[in-house]
Amino acid sequence: MGSPLLSDLATEIVIPVCAVVGIVFSLVQWFLVSRVKLTPERNPPSTGNKNGYSDYLIEEEEGLNDHNVVVKCAEIQSAISEGATSFLLTEYQYVGIFMIAFAILIFLFLGSVEGFSTKSRPCTYDELKTCKPALATAVFSTLSFLLGAITSVLSGYLGMKIATYANARTTLEARKGVGKAFITAFRSGAVMGFLLAASGLLVLYIAINLFKLYYGDDWEGLFEAITGYGLGGSSMALFGRVGGGIYTKAADVGADLVGKVERNIPEDDPRNPAVIADNVGDNVGDIAGMGSDLFGSYAESSCAALVVASISSFGINHDFTAMCYPLLISSMGILVCLITTLFATDFFEIKAVKEIEPALKKQLIISTVLMTVGIAIISWIALPDTFTIFNFGSQKVVKNWQLFLCVGVGLWAGLIIGFVTEYYTSNAYSPVQDVADSCRTGAATNVIFGLALGYKSVIIPIFAIAVSIFVSFSFAAMYGIAVAALGMLSTIATGLAIDAYGPISDNAGGIAEMAGMSHRIRERTDALDAAGNTTAAIGKGFAIGSAALVSLALFGAFVSRAAISTVDVLTPKVFIGLIVGAMLPYWFSAMTMKSVGSAALKMVEEVRRQFNTIPGLMEGHAKPDYATCVKISTDASLKEMIPPGALVMLTPLIVGTFFGVETLSGVLAGSLVSGVQIAISASNTGGAWDNAKKYIEAGASEHARTLGPKGSEPHKAAVIGDTIGDPLKDTSGPSLNILIKLMAVESLVFAPFFATHGGLLFKIF
Repeated sequence: MGSPLLSDLATEIVIPVCAVVGIVFSLVQWFLVSRVKLTPERNPPSTGNKNGYSDYLIEEEEGLNDHNVVVKCAEIQSAISEGATSFLLTEYQYVGIFMIAFAILIFLFLGSVEGFSTKSRPCTYDELKTCKPALATAVFSTLSFLLGAITSVLSGYLGMKIATYANARTTLEARKGVGKAFITAFRSGAVMGFLLAASGLLVLYIAINLFKLYYGDDWEGLFEAITGYGLGGSSMALFGRVGGGIYTKAADVGADLVGKVERNIPEDDPRNPAVIADNVGDNVGDIAGMGSDLFGSYAESSCAALVVASISSFGINHDFTAMCYPLLISSMGILVCLITTLFATDFFEIKAVKEIEPALKKQLIISTVLMTVGIAIISWIALPDTFTIFNFGSQKVVKNWQLFLCVGVGLWAGLIIGFVTEYYTSNAYSPVQDVADSCRTGAATNVIFGLALGYKSVIIPIFAIAVSIFVSFSFAAMYGIAVAALGMLSTIATGLAIDAYGPISDNAGGIAEMAGMSHRIRERTDALDAAGNTTAAIGKGFAIGSAALVSLALFGAFVSRAAISTVDVLTPKVFIGLIVGAMLPYWFSAMTMKSVGSAALKMVEEVRRQFNTIPGLMEGHAKPDYATCVKISTDASLKEMIPPGALVMLTPLIVGTFFGVETLSGVLAGSLVSGVQIAISASNTGGAWDNAKKYIEAGASEHARTLGPKGSEPHKAAVIGDTIGDPLKDTSGPSLNILIKLMAVESLVFAPFFATHGGLLFKIF
């Protein structure tokens, strides 16, 4: 067996130090962004010819009033920030009530497993030893649930505040050059990425050490209780994703259908009453929602790995360094992402529009290559040469190089999924250009081509996930799958940075349009936004791919904890669960799509009413009533997010209690298999339609110019495709990955209750 090269004391120091380094780095990036002032400057000093442009402002060159532009940008940013803050605080009040109610439920269900007994019980791995009572698991699971929920909420909120702080600054930097604007947007994304990755790691590490004060040598009980952390993170992410997704898409669809199609005015035109709500939505949906989502994935994959490890040789032998292997991978990820970020902001300069997308793609490649080396180092110093991993009732002998391959295969599968997503959603490649070309014959053919593209885009990611599962399970059973998911998420700081960059750039373009800035600045912000659209799609691909692996790892941990030896799909109990589970993503998607549709309907009617009844609005002489549109989006999203959330949260409780663990295992397997396919196709279809529209609007190639300009019939067909795709790519698709993760982690947390008291209906009949 041997012992790891890294001592327990060194592990105790390395993990929190890496987390603190990540937090400090995010604060440094925030400080650098804050140096861009939102107050008018007279004759700013020139810094020479950098990033392809000299530092003089385009407004000076074109004789525009610089003072008014800056003041207007600051006003618009303030309106967006206030709208986003107001929505999130209201949403968190609703979510807070749920959080307390569900925490009480966790305590009651888990406490009742042994009748709220305070007596110690025999340990699973050694019946001669005694472990902490079931009541302790109930108390500490409840605490870790609340801890995960609060961390998730804070992750989303801080991400949104950073994004709304940076959007107008990105717009103002675009006056000096596309390179400066890119750096501002990317640094702002990095603030969110590092803050979330580092704080998630630090809170989990502190929780483990505090819980250890009570649990002592009972590591199995300790890491059982820690699973609540993942449940808390994902349950908050569900409401953030669904609520934010409904908000942003109701505003976006309303703004596009009336503004672009009916009134033929540009995107983000200040005359459009829904334009502020649309920009607010980018932050509450794509920033706060995505932040909470990826935090949930990180927390769950860590918890799944720790639960399996606690009943393997790491936990039985009390090998602290090897036990913390998942946390050491995340620690190394922070350091790797820090170096990778410097390649985008300091080592290389963006000098032209065409360099933006390659610079973002290089971030993915550099972080993956460096992380491969990092994983090798961690596997060498933190793991014994050989050890055993729990595998459905037996212990499987594993070597440290096999675990390195498990993490590595997850890491590289993530990169493959990212690049396949980019191929199918970027307008630089033929799939999206074909979708744009189909707009010649109207919206119907555009929709047909877009759906076909989405279905086709599922093929390679599913094979990548399948290979990851096969390799990692062959080497290290369910623990291998859990660390493969962690491998995919190990570069989460970089992934979130390039993901958050997208909405920040989108907002920057909206602010440029609303502030009446010159066409040349809008061209630069559009170029930033087009690249951001693709990176947002890549981020969703990562989130869905990691969700599939995380869910499977959690499923394995659930099966082990519920003492199920085999899951036989030929038995009626399991098969009915399988077929119902496969239906759930469709039911969930139907609810979220209809929610966006009904909210968008109200928005369209309000925008039409304002154009028809406010004199001088179309001519630009009167101001629209932005507040009413913000209220429509807010009210609709808060009301409509509850039914889909209830469906996901209640399904495992109802199935486990009334039908038992076998049926629940079928439900989890069915929802995983169908949910991943729908999520990938929905996200990629929506992304392709969006970029097909932008391809026509930009008119960068001869082919694109034959389809344009804005307002042409092909362009209107592309806008309709984009509005259909909006709820697919920003509401239903991204929310589905939370559905499959959340049901799995909830089942894992409640497994002792279901195993003891579940299957009431089958007991009666």
